[in-house]
Amino acid sequence: MLKLKLHWQIIIAFIVAIILGLTIPQYADYVRWLGDLFLRALKLIIVPLILTSIVSGVTNIGGAQSLGRLGLKTISYYLMTSLFAIITGLILVNLIKPGIGADLGFQMEVPELTAVSGGVGNIVMRIIPTNIFSALVEADMLAIIFFSILFGYFITKVESKYSVFMIDLFNASFEVMMKLTSFIIKFAPIGILGIVTGVVADQAADKSKLLNMVEHLGIYMLTVLGGLTFHAFVTLPLILKFIAKVHPFEHLKAMSLPLITAFSTSSSSATLPLTMDAIENNAGVSNKITSFVLPLGATVNMDGTALYECVAAMFIAQAYGIELSFIQQMIVVITALLASIGAAGIPMAGLVMISVVLTAVGLPLEGVGLILAVDRILDMCRTTVNVFSDTCGAVTIAKSEGEILKV
Repeated sequence: MLKLKLHWQIIIAFIVAIILGLTIPQYADYVRWLGDLFLRALKLIIVPLILTSIVSGVTNIGGAQSLGRLGLKTISYYLMTSLFAIITGLILVNLIKPGIGADLGFQMEVPELTAVSGGVGNIVMRIIPTNIFSALVEADMLAIIFFSILFGYFITKVESKYSVFMIDLFNASFEVMMKLTSFIIKFAPIGILGIVTGVVADQAADKSKLLNMVEHLGIYMLTVLGGLTFHAFVTLPLILKFIAKVHPFEHLKAMSLPLITAFSTSSSSATLPLTMDAIENNAGVSNKITSFVLPLGATVNMDGTALYECVAAMFIAQAYGIELSFIQQMIVVITALLASIGAAGIPMAGLVMISVVLTAVGLPLEGVGLILAVDRILDMCRTTVNVFSDTCGAVTIAKSEGEILKV
């Protein structure tokens, strides 16, 4: 309910911002600073949040890997489907180009992009930092994510008395960061008010620019929804049909209750009990697989969100008039994929994740204010896809283990 309320607050703030920007543009500077303050707060939490969330996520996965073959299958499935989703989004956004021609007030030089230009060799060098503290200070996301994954993995390889302490430390740190993130997210409507008022005020003299903004935001939404639809009704059913050897439509019917709940609540975690019940009783998956695959999926697997982040980052780049090279687009893919390890458990994960991806590619965060205004329906849809992918994973892994299912 709180999340629903927050989204409504964001929508109302967006509407009020448009009205203020149109009617009294000369006073926009009195609220513009609220947006700047909100973006500074977002930048404040990105590095410690990603560091603690990924280390915490990897250590928990590392503990689960004691289950051996089952753990390897689960992680492989989640990485594969997330990658498929991101590539689907990348192809669609390059074909449709929702940000090309958009006049959102973003046209400007973006010198940070020089930091991510170059070939594959340059990317590899950036991934492996010579000084992790410099990477933390400079918010070099690829280096931070790589170090976090390595650090989390090797925490599970030291003596138990040390690993238990370190795991507890990072789990506790992650919980603190989640609380801090939740606190900052509460101010999202105020931040949106400041950001959007400034953008609208700058364009108030030309109403055609506002119509242009609405048009391109609509195309952006359709691009995201198109990608989610393709992933949910083509990619995942093909996996069910040809890998799991189950009937996709029967599985979809069996999962109707958790999927409707996921759409309504926009929360994978809140839906988890219903998802586990449906997988066990309706699909016939054993408790052993259900109790391992689904909770892990609620934390790690976020196909819909990863697709959304990719499309959103590309849309903002297009709106800035920046054509990302193939290498820079691959950075978007890699960042969205790797950051998904810990970000799924973050409240309003979309806001934090898009901030991470934009930071990795070197794009400013101002575009977040506008895409958040149309985020509610996208949040509902991508959460549904996240949960559906989790259920497909449970069924696929159960079949690979030789289980006889009801679907």
